[in-house]
Amino acid sequence: MTQQDTIQLGGGELSLWGKIKLTIARRTEGRGVALLAIILTVALLTEPLVFTAYQVTLGRIALIGLVALGLTAVILMGQLDLSVASTLAASGVVLAIIPDLTLGIIAALLTGLLVGAINAFGVAIIGINSFIWTLGMLFFLRGVALVISNEAPVKLTNADAGIAFGQPLIGPITPRILIFILVFIAIQVFVSRVKMGREFYAVGGNPQAAKDAGIPVKRRIFTGFMISGFVSALAGVINTLERTAADPIAGSTVLLASFAAAIIGGNYLKGGRGSIVGTLIGAGALGVLQVTLTLSGVQVPVQQIFIGLVLLLAVTTDPNNLRAVLSSIRSARSSRVKVQKPASEPNKSTAS
Repeated sequence: MTQQDTIQLGGGELSLWGKIKLTIARRTEGRGVALLAIILTVALLTEPLVFTAYQVTLGRIALIGLVALGLTAVILMGQLDLSVASTLAASGVVLAIIPDLTLGIIAALLTGLLVGAINAFGVAIIGINSFIWTLGMLFFLRGVALVISNEAPVKLTNADAGIAFGQPLIGPITPRILIFILVFIAIQVFVSRVKMGREFYAVGGNPQAAKDAGIPVKRRIFTGFMISGFVSALAGVINTLERTAADPIAGSTVLLASFAAAIIGGNYLKGGRGSIVGTLIGAGALGVLQVTLTLSGVQVPVQQIFIGLVLLLAVTTDPNNLRAVLSSIRSARSSRVKVQKPASEPNKSTAS
């Protein structure tokens, strides 16, 4: 390479395609954007109705994305919250069993905050792995929801308010979609503009270094889990209002989809890397995929297979994983070459 070539590269003299690849490589959302483009293309060719049924498509994206946004706040710190689906179900049942709608909504949201605080206590104070603790909470909350609902859906006392809540406000924009947009803006501003939110990345990148730098790691973990619990409860409130009844086993498919949305969007499960925008892109991809499959007549169990495949694709195409695989291949090749060299040396001596 000549000095002139080096200067041109260093000065950023890249083609348009090169600039696009560089931008995608620098951003964690690159895989999500690529996957969203593929899914949109497939949907356009197979089920173009997806692009005209705005309310259905946006509503599905909002349901997946809402829970995924709360999850992202936890994932950025290198933690997991498997209890989000059960929090959604339990908070919905709490709302339905209280006759007064306003008090029911408040109680449901407080339930989410309480679950988040309990999860954070187990992880930050007791020191239990977040996967194990929140897995236990998943079963505990599911049991609570089944017990207080007598294992049956609980109808809202004020069903008319629930029906009115599900009606569009402006065009295809329903309250669910509007709330999702507002939550997205709030969490995006929090993790990108607020000091406390930006510290989530430091906690996820290196908890000990963050602690040494004066960041209250335990308090940040409490904040993240309480955000996740609150947003999951909010999703439960929305789901119950729109259905005018609370299902104690609701949200069973939301857990996989929300985690998939966060991972597809480029959020690193070990923490320290990711973005709220990426989660939005991942939720958009999965929402469009699910609506496309539903319109095509694909049953829900089969849809789960597709989501699982998309999740596996997202994980295997992670740049860190690809670099690890390439490194392993190079190491295997180099070790094989070293093993073959001693075998070839005696042949040379014999020939001489």
